[in-house]
Amino acid sequence: MQRRSFLRNTLWLSGGAVLASCSKKIVPEGSGTSEVIKGRVQSGGKGLANVAVSDGFSVVLTNAKGQYALTKHEAAEYIFVSTPAGYAFPHTNGIASTYKKLEGSGDIDFELERLTVDDNEHKFLIWADPQMANASDVQKMLAQSVPDVKKLVASAGTGALIHGITVGDIAWDKLEIFDDYKKGVQQMGIPFFQCIGNHDMDYRQGGDETSDRTFKKAFGPTYYSFNRGQVHYVVLDDVRYLGVERDYDGYITQQQLDWLKKDLSYVTKEKLIILCLHIPVHSSVKNRKDLYEILGDRTVHIMSGHTHWHDNVIQGNIYEHNHGTVCGAWWTGPICGDGTPNGYGVYTVKGTDLKWHYQATGQDANYQLSVSISEFNNVQKQVKVNIWNYDPAWKTAHWIDGEAKGSLEQFEGFDPQAYATLQGPNLPKPRGFAEPKMTDHLFRAFVPNTAKEIKIIATDRFGKEYVVTQTI
Repeated sequence: MQRRSFLRNTLWLSGGAVLASCSKKIVPEGSGTSEVIKGRVQSGGKGLANVAVSDGFSVVLTNAKGQYALTKHEAAEYIFVSTPAGYAFPHTNGIASTYKKLEGSGDIDFELERLTVDDNEHKFLIWADPQMANASDVQKMLAQSVPDVKKLVASAGTGALIHGITVGDIAWDKLEIFDDYKKGVQQMGIPFFQCIGNHDMDYRQGGDETSDRTFKKAFGPTYYSFNRGQVHYVVLDDVRYLGVERDYDGYITQQQLDWLKKDLSYVTKEKLIILCLHIPVHSSVKNRKDLYEILGDRTVHIMSGHTHWHDNVIQGNIYEHNHGTVCGAWWTGPICGDGTPNGYGVYTVKGTDLKWHYQATGQDANYQLSVSISEFNNVQKQVKVNIWNYDPAWKTAHWIDGEAKGSLEQFEGFDPQAYATLQGPNLPKPRGFAEPKMTDHLFRAFVPNTAKEIKIIATDRFGKEYVVTQTI
């Protein structure tokens, strides 16, 4: 009986290497603190077992009664729960609140609500760079982007599981705009998680360790995880402030990498990993090899923003979606620098199967390519096609006056609309710094001047066809 009593009062601490009673204070080597954080994760009065709980340094699992205990790291500010599959995301007016601030004393408990529907099927949206600087930008978000999401959510039907993730640059250095963003989230009616971007930081308050103070007050920790169905979601901060205003680089701190390794140690290899951050990893994160090593051979989709253009990059088992932005070319028109429309990513999950499309704001979901026709020489016209969500699994075909002409030629260049509306020091107004960006998701065909009609079919990696027929 004494042995059973002892076992009932023990919990795994810091990755499961040390056992101790929840009432005892244990000082892991090098922690600098002896404070033990403990509490319970429950739903409807019943404890939930095997739920990951973290202070951003240690990661522990709850026991059979839903109890957890960990020794607080001296730099820890929050305790957060990695919401398990089958449970709703705690939120405040749509802003995810899966965390609690570490202040005061006493147990820290989490109450979760069990879902009434199977979450193996769900959707999520990726918003990149709303990046609002003033009341005009806010009004455009509220009048254009928010209603578009509300329409999409309504079309999914009552009870559909949808959540959003904004991958940074919520504001444009004016951090009071976080409040306006929150109003937009509340109107959209779905839970939203947030990543920090380089324009969401506090400047002139020290280095990287102090640059996220305002963001944390508004949205909580800058890295954490959660689950839905067969998917494990991770949010990271890959913006390192270098102590001089607007001076930063793409880098994931060792603290986060150590935490991620512990977090993933409790996630089975067959789960799909959705990793969300601001700066694109494949091109701009200096220590990306360290991240890739931790991810290993898992199936991973990375969701990033920052660039204000759209790009899909596949590296082995890792597929990075670098999204076109909610604000486009900084709220100066309907497109990004590469011709990608203002918009956001829409992802549909069934088990570990993931499908997606890019949703252009104010457009039908089938709007996946744009076509422009221009004079080329005395006998030919050039047809340019921009397929912004293209990856190597897409296929193209075209017909001229009903005659099949095969696939389109891929090339790198400027989108005609982006070039016309963004090129030059005085365009676009009032933000003339926005310039067209060369892209490789352009395709072309040359047609005789005598041709009357061209039909283009672009087929995505999931076999869905997008057809455009245009008079020449």
